[in-house]
Formats: sequence, structure tokens, C-alpha cells
Amino acid sequence: MSAPHEDDVDDAPEMLDVEDALEEIEDLEGDVAMDSDEEPVEISIQNDSIAYFDGHKDSVFAIAQHPTQPTLIATGGSEGDEDNAPGKGYVFDTSPVVGRPVLPPSYNADPNASRQKSTELQPLFTIEGHTDSINSLAFTLPRGEFLVSGGLDGKLRAYKVSFNAHNKASFAFVAEAAEVPSIEWIAPCPVPSNSQTVVANTIALGASDGSVWVYTIDPSDESNPLQMVQSYFLHQESCTAGAWSSDGRFLATVSEDSSLYVWDVWGEAAAKGLTNDNGQTVVSLNSSDQRFAVEGGLYSVAIDPKISFVAVGGAGGFIKIISLPRLGVDSHPTSSKQSKKKAKGADAGGSQGGTILADLHTQGDGIETLSFSPNNPLLAAGSVDGSIVIYDTSRQFAVRKQIKDAHEEFSVVKVEFVPGLGDGWLLTSCGMDGVVRRWDVRGAAGASTDSMVKEWKGHRGNGELGGVLGFVQGSTGERVATAGDDSIVLLFEA
Repeated sequence: MSAPHEDDVDDAPEMLDVEDALEEIEDLEGDVAMDSDEEPVEISIQNDSIAYFDGHKDSVFAIAQHPTQPTLIATGGSEGDEDNAPGKGYVFDTSPVVGRPVLPPSYNADPNASRQKSTELQPLFTIEGHTDSINSLAFTLPRGEFLVSGGLDGKLRAYKVSFNAHNKASFAFVAEAAEVPSIEWIAPCPVPSNSQTVVANTIALGASDGSVWVYTIDPSDESNPLQMVQSYFLHQESCTAGAWSSDGRFLATVSEDSSLYVWDVWGEAAAKGLTNDNGQTVVSLNSSDQRFAVEGGLYSVAIDPKISFVAVGGAGGFIKIISLPRLGVDSHPTSSKQSKKKAKGADAGGSQGGTILADLHTQGDGIETLSFSPNNPLLAAGSVDGSIVIYDTSRQFAVRKQIKDAHEEFSVVKVEFVPGLGDGWLLTSCGMDGVVRRWDVRGAAGASTDSMVKEWKGHRGNGELGGVLGFVQGSTGERVATAGDDSIVLLFEA
């Protein structure tokens, strides 16, 4: 190719036209300050966690903890921004995480003295196979032999949990069922050591179509390892919550249609003639009874440890307390003398349940969560209005304490008493403000945030792509693991 001709190359610099140089441009907006002159905005980020897991790509909706190995934690959520983002979950072990040392008072003057880098957690196992978000997880009771996951795709998937000689966990897929449009919750059935009726490795689930299902996992039956025990279809709208009694005999479920059913899963109440006309329930209440009607639906349920009554919470801040029938401690007497002796007592034939014992309305918005103390006659209720109320169940459900600003104006997502710490007086809560708090509910009635004994921060909150959607704390409450709406899982130390 020939070189360009010298006449075609213009090396002269471009000059400004004289007429353009004389033109004045009027400033219509005035002087604009330079970026360097703007005052810096200080952002304070507090992270109290000792470990974190950031493998999720979207909100973490579910969290579960192994019953005998509390350092083993499973989480589940969605993986993407699509409307039908595939569900995904992870299992990780927190036992290698070293706690932060307790520093002497002399270090308190140094703000950096107590700071320690948070440990990144690595997954042991990935929960896959769902085509929509995983929104419920549970380990079976009493020994955590299986992990089950439930998704918005309606799938229930079960995995066998095994431990090697070094106590390292491994997981193997067992089976799946897909009977419902969407699974709303999963609850493992408690199995008392002296029970002769309740079957181990049993779970219940509630569905968006109102149905309730009970399954038992038995991998020894290769043709049917996920065995359906019961299925119920009395709820007319989405089944929003469910809770087992501490002995595993009763299952209480509530719905958006404002109905409550307490199911006689194993048939013990039916054998004593204590079921309703439908033959399936010991309590059957819905909005057709004006004394029980809650406009807007029911969203939380809990059974007291002594199995005397069930509490349900719903829209508008309403809580209803309903009696349960008594089945007796020993449903299989060993002799006719024992049977006759029982026939003279209160346990003979039990007593009918379904009586409305109390109608409570202390909080101003929906009751999202309920929890009974394992050691004391206390019921805690968390509300969408950000408040927590403690009721004394031994004094006609009188208000013992009201914490109006427990999570400021943001919804309280979960409250749970710590079973093995503080003699049942300590309560843990989380909310959409992104904070986890622990409360000592002793003291004068009506006391507010002065009862807070611990606070953990690290999640985003304030209603902006944040909030804590759940937590687990084991039996001792020494460590709390959280599921964040900001896609992060954090581990805090008490």
C-alpha cells in the first residue's frame, strides 16, 4: 500500500474561530459546587458476628438446626431475581468457629481492642432439586436422622444425615413428594422417650391450598421411603402456621380463613371418644363462631408445654386462647387395676377441648409469632407493630410486660424463649430492623426496653432490602445463627 500524499496530511493544530472566542455563554444555573467541596457522608456499619456465610445469592427464608449436633445448621432461600427463582440451600458446620475472648476492663477504652475478623463459613452440602424458593427446613426428631426441605414449588425433599468417625456430617437424597402447589411451613414431630404411639422421623407441613400433610421417613422401605401418615383438607385458605404439642400427640394448624384445627394425628383422642364430629380433630373453630372470628386471618400458633391450651394470633393484634382435652399421661395402662384407678380421676375419658379461655388484644397489628416459656407460665407475642407483649398464663393471661419498641416500628418476625438459659426468663427476638435482641422478662409489669440484656447487629435493616427472617439458638442460647433478607447468614455469640 502506498504512503499517503503529503498534501492529504493536516498537521496544523485546530484553532478556535475568532467569532466563537467573542461569544459569551450566560450562566443560567449559577455556580455549582465541586464534588471535593461537598461534606462527606459518614456511614456507620456495625457487625457483631463471629462468623458469616454469604453463599446465598438472594434472601434467606429458612433456617434449621440439628437437634443433637447444634453446630450443624441448614439454610434455604432463592437464587436469583426472577419471579420463579430456583430454590437453593446449604448446610454448614459452625464448630470450628472460635469465640471472641473476654477482654479485661482496661481494653474498653480502645474501640478497636474487641474487634476480631469474622470467620467465613464453608458449606458442607448444597440443597438442590427445587424449582422455586426454599422457604422451610427441618431436621427430624428426636435424633436428626433426616433433613427435609420444602419449597414454593410444592416439593418436599428428604435427605439422610450420617456422621463418620470424626463426627463429620454427610447427606444423601432419600425421596421427594409433590402433592401441593406450595409449602408454607414444616414442623418436626416431638418424640418423648416413653411414647408408645408417636413415630420418630415424622414431620407435618402446611400448604398454600389449605391442606395439611403428615409424613414419616423410613428409608428401609425402598418402594415408599416417604410415607404419608395423614392428610387433612378442612382449611379453606392457605395454612399459615402449625405447631405440635410437646408429646407429639396433637398438631394445631391455623389459616388465612381464620380457622383453627387441632388434629388427633395418632388416633388416641378418637379411642377415648374426644374427637369432634369429623372424627379428625379435638378442636375445630372458624369464623362462623363470632366469638372466635378474626377478620384478616390467623398467622401464628403455639401449644403450652403442659398441653392445656393452644394460643393463636392473627390480624389486628388479636390472640385467642383455646382449651385442649386431656388424654392422660399413660395411654396404655399395664393392668386393669391401673385402668380402674384412672377411671376415677380427671384423666378418665379426658375433658372436651375447644373452650375459648381468653380473648387478648394488647397490640395494634398482626401477631406474627408466639412462644411459651418452657419453665414458667409465660406467653410471648411479637407483632407487626414492632412490639412484644409477655402474658402471665397463671393469672388469667394478664399482661406481665409490654415492650412497645422492641424492634422500633419494624415487624417482629420471631420470638423464642431460651430453654436452657436464665431459667426460662430469657427471650430472643428478631425483626425487620435487621437486629436480634435478647430480653430478661422478669421485673415490674410494663417495663420497656430496659429489660434488654443483649443486642446483635450485622444485617441490613430499616426496611431496605434487609431484616432478619429467622434464627436458631439451640437449647442453651450461647450462639445464635440468623437468616437474613440481605442474603447473609450470621453467627453471634452470647
